[in-house]
Amino acid sequence: MASQNNHPALDKLRKTNATKVKVAVSDIDGILRGKYLHIDKFLGAADSGFGFCDVVLGWDAHDVTYDNTTVTGWQHGFPDALAQLDLGTARNVPWDGNVPFFLGEFVNPDRTPHPLCPRQTLKRVLARAEKLGFQVMTGMEFEWFNFRETTHTWAAKNGQPPEPITPGMFGYSLLRMADNPGFFNALMDEMLAFNVPIEGLHTETGPGVYEAAIGFSTALEQADRAILFKTGAREIGKRFGIMPTFMAKWSQKYPGCSGHIHQSLSDGKTNLFYDEKAPRRMSGLFESYLAGQVACMMEFGPMIWPTINSYKRLVDGFWAPVKPTWGMDNRTASFRVLAGSPKATRLETRCPGSDVNPYLAMAAVIAAGMHGVEKGLKLTTPPITGTNQGGENVPRAPRTLIETTRIFKESQIARDWLGDTFVEHYSATRDWEWRQWQDGVTDWELKRYFEII
Repeated sequence: MASQNNHPALDKLRKTNATKVKVAVSDIDGILRGKYLHIDKFLGAADSGFGFCDVVLGWDAHDVTYDNTTVTGWQHGFPDALAQLDLGTARNVPWDGNVPFFLGEFVNPDRTPHPLCPRQTLKRVLARAEKLGFQVMTGMEFEWFNFRETTHTWAAKNGQPPEPITPGMFGYSLLRMADNPGFFNALMDEMLAFNVPIEGLHTETGPGVYEAAIGFSTALEQADRAILFKTGAREIGKRFGIMPTFMAKWSQKYPGCSGHIHQSLSDGKTNLFYDEKAPRRMSGLFESYLAGQVACMMEFGPMIWPTINSYKRLVDGFWAPVKPTWGMDNRTASFRVLAGSPKATRLETRCPGSDVNPYLAMAAVIAAGMHGVEKGLKLTTPPITGTNQGGENVPRAPRTLIETTRIFKESQIARDWLGDTFVEHYSATRDWEWRQWQDGVTDWELKRYFEII
């Protein structure tokens, strides 16, 4: 790798007299793992990389190491992997004294992309799209609930119901926004200063639930923004005594939380999804991209529904779509086509939840779409209307993580786009997650069986 000593981000950093820098990488579950580096250490790392224990690719969300992986694990002694900083991700953290911040990714000793790194996995998919002549543009939306809790109060409750910051079902409410104006405005203003622009922020239907739409951008930049948004919302919330949760569904009573992904393809200047002369203003390219997702999105299931809880969101009669259907501006479909102006025409993939790793969810939807482009797939079903009218015979999405994991592991399309090593490892991590659930005893079981059986 060529020296980055003269990179503009480093020149700017040297002029600030900063004494430390914050760096982070994504683990498998989309949790940012990082550290502070002394400025001298950082400048060396910016040029040559730095060691970061590869356990972050070999443990779960609670730091328990997998027992079924081969690339990383106890059998290898968890050595340092090489983390390479992307200096193009330079920003300052407004709520942490404006400390300089950079994202990184894992590489092999020879500087080739690490096969398990989530950010590198997305980059591999984008590189293949670029070879076909396309720049992928995306935008993410997150819904999430907010609670009047701290790390300590939540731990003391031992999993009992948290206290929402506002009561009732009150979507798009200006009144509820006024209940926590400091937090609401900090999200808008400090995220913007963090180079994570929010196009829109509003209350959703449910107690204490918000929705944010992150500014449209190139796909890698969008995934960076998305993972930083989830982390940043939690860190900002601490200042206000608020704990956000991005789990897909925290209560059976309320709708789940989505992580919708908007997409279009560009040649660098023009939105190639738009065709003024087409009946629906959808280009043939758009139709093939959509056909790819309709045909094989379910083969990437655990990347868009990565947790046990993800599948509790996929309930008939709620907002989350449960079938791989498409429709014209229809929010009951998994794939919502927004065909309007040359600038705004796009696909909204509505099936992912807010619990996704943004890098992996983005890689999955783009790979499925680009498979359709590569193969020249055609739409073979009409759009649904109303509430899934026309989709009655479309098979429902699987209801458990182990089902989607088995499909994913056997998918030749997933292996083609993501690589055998990644598919094997990610499948093993989801199998591990399923086994942890199998061993657990839940409050549902206690309520149902404790006295009666």
